[in-house]
Amino acid sequence: MTAKIAYDDVEVGTELPAQAFGVTRAVLVQYAGASGDFNPIHWNERFAKEVGLPDVIAHGMFTMAEAIRVVTDWTGDPAAVIEYGVRFTKPVVVPNDDKGATIEVSGKVAAKLDDNTVRVDLTATSAGQKVLGMSRAVVRLA
Repeated sequence: MTAKIAYDDVEVGTELPAQAFGVTRAVLVQYAGASGDFNPIHWNERFAKEVGLPDVIAHGMFTMAEAIRVVTDWTGDPAAVIEYGVRFTKPVVVPNDDKGATIEVSGKVAAKLDDNTVRVDLTATSAGQKVLGMSRAVVRLA
């Protein structure tokens, strides 16, 4: 695959289409099975509260993976991402109801680099709080 977005077609400030991702307890259990991360803070409300959390929280790596989907959907090629990093700033609290939580992600081109690459800065929030800081990806465009 190759990115569907051309380097010459973007400028600093180009905004990527924002997305919202739902997270329920069932999704967390599925992610735990896929990742092998069965830490009880991600599925056991009693345990999460005993260790000082407000409720069950989403896995940090799950949150990180949902955020980068904004970039991979924009480029049309997951392999276009050549670097990606975040800081975990706040947890995504997932209540035990039919709604769960929502992770809202937006992004914009922050810099045009060499070799048809750009740096995309992402903003990820849940319940009005920024859940990822310094969320940046370097992406190779067509």
